[in-house]
Amino acid sequence: MADQSEEFRSVMCAAVKEYIAAKSIEAEFSESMVRVEIPPKPEMGDLGCPMFPFAKAFRMVPPAIAQEIAAFINDAISSSRLLGGIKADALGTFAHVGPYVNIKLNKASAAREILKAIIDQKEKYGSTGADGKSPLEGRRVMIEFSSPNTNKPLHLGHLRNDALGESVSRILKKAGAEVFKVDLINNRGVHICKSMLAYKLFHEAKGDTPQSLGMKGDHFVGQCYVEFDKYSKEHPEALQEAEDMLIKWESGDPQVRALWQKMNDWTLDGVKETYRRTGIEFDKFYLESETYLKGKDEILKGLEKGVFFKADDGSVRIDVTDVVGKGKDEDNHEKVLLRKDGTSVYITQDIGTAISRHHDWAFNEMIYVVASEQNYHFKILFHILKKLGFDWTEKLYHLSYGLVNLPSGRMKSREGTVVDADDLIDSLHAQALKAITEKGRDSELENPDDVAEKVALAALHYYLLQVYPVKDMLFNPEESLSFNGNTGPYLQYMGARIASILRKAEEQGITPCSDGLDLLCHESEWALIKEMQKFPKVVEKAAREYDPSVVATYLYDVSKSFSGFYRDCPILSLEDKKLMSARLALAECTLTVLKEAMDLVLVPYLPKM
Repeated sequence: MADQSEEFRSVMCAAVKEYIAAKSIEAEFSESMVRVEIPPKPEMGDLGCPMFPFAKAFRMVPPAIAQEIAAFINDAISSSRLLGGIKADALGTFAHVGPYVNIKLNKASAAREILKAIIDQKEKYGSTGADGKSPLEGRRVMIEFSSPNTNKPLHLGHLRNDALGESVSRILKKAGAEVFKVDLINNRGVHICKSMLAYKLFHEAKGDTPQSLGMKGDHFVGQCYVEFDKYSKEHPEALQEAEDMLIKWESGDPQVRALWQKMNDWTLDGVKETYRRTGIEFDKFYLESETYLKGKDEILKGLEKGVFFKADDGSVRIDVTDVVGKGKDEDNHEKVLLRKDGTSVYITQDIGTAISRHHDWAFNEMIYVVASEQNYHFKILFHILKKLGFDWTEKLYHLSYGLVNLPSGRMKSREGTVVDADDLIDSLHAQALKAITEKGRDSELENPDDVAEKVALAALHYYLLQVYPVKDMLFNPEESLSFNGNTGPYLQYMGARIASILRKAEEQGITPCSDGLDLLCHESEWALIKEMQKFPKVVEKAAREYDPSVVATYLYDVSKSFSGFYRDCPILSLEDKKLMSARLALAECTLTVLKEAMDLVLVPYLPKM
């Protein structure tokens, strides 16, 4: 229906233009005024075109225009006149429905064209539009996400960040963009020194290491961070000791640097292990220890050009009132970029890092996947980069997402109440394996443990991604693992179900065949085919809006449509072999689309479960 949609639009454009000429209506016509929509109810038609844009120029109410245009098209059909070079009746049946001109497509020809496109394009289906071009072709997108601290392991909040970053990256690639994924590791600062000080206080003398304690490195360092928090409540001087350690680090003290490197390596080894487990990959890692001084020179250059100014206290600032509004006392809002002693602040680093990244990989678009708590920061960052004159700053985007918590409440790393990523996945894994065992499936699966791991990841990622990014959310582990309803495991089950049908057909010597695709005219077949036709538009919409929930919603719709088709349309029990092969082809096409869409939202495909 991708082609049919364009053909319907061509017919409508031609009909409106010819109608204007025939009626001598004095109105300017633009093809952009002709929109194609999908009617809310199937009985209304398969496609529709609203007449609202023409009401003023035609001096008619939209329902009357729709009636006139539909009659004009049907007159053209009666006289065998082409509209837009197309034989309209071969496309379908036209009628007016309220203020719309709708069409019920010729199911046989439409089904054949839609499914042939999927069969021919295979895993590439969804990457191109009706014109054969990828919607984001030529876009070079750098995307930053995850950005862990090296004083603790990844937690539930990171899992949402990682899922969003990886999913958006895959969706952008599917839509034709060239994508470069980066991770800024926050590996310096007083919070890092807190873990280091705790290690020296409680572990160094004993020679403790993650290996000796049987722990992942990031978990061990995170334990040290919690230990510091407890210790500092009884020893207020501890914070000053951590700050003194940071001064030594910045001055290059060899002992402090050696401990810092060792604990950083422990944490990063553990974090990268979690990345591998969850399917998260990066093209480049940036270390804050190597970028935190960047930006100072750029600020000084901006000061010379008059972009920034020196305040009375000697600090370098910029007025950002037009970006964030006035302060509480209606004073202009100023942002400090260099302290009075000449040292950098956090945003100074981000300015330098952005410029360096563009030098490393010349992007024309940059996406920062960072929680909504940093909305203010990114408004100012983008404003400053624009003031500095970089043309690529028009394409900087903050993918702001809401907080994620468990029903038990908000997490705090320093108090040890954080929901550790590995522990959460382990718990989901254990529950999935238990369900597999209870259903007696463990004896039928080659590797039940591997299946349980993939079910756990599907449950986690789909639950995190089905929510619109900007919204806060609660992650309900039990709900996410359900094999019924709108969940990752349900999608996996549907994929495995289709794979099972195809295997049984192969065992019986029956193969999918495209020769009988024009036989697929049952309402449930047609509903499923129309859902699959939407995939290229779904990919484009998700890519342009950086919103994986669009794909998640679509996946559930396709799965429900297949369930309806399988309920209403028997396959392997049919006597009509041609129709059986055509329905197998429909099932195979559905599996192709499901697998591609599942990959975009990090749901592993399982041929058996």
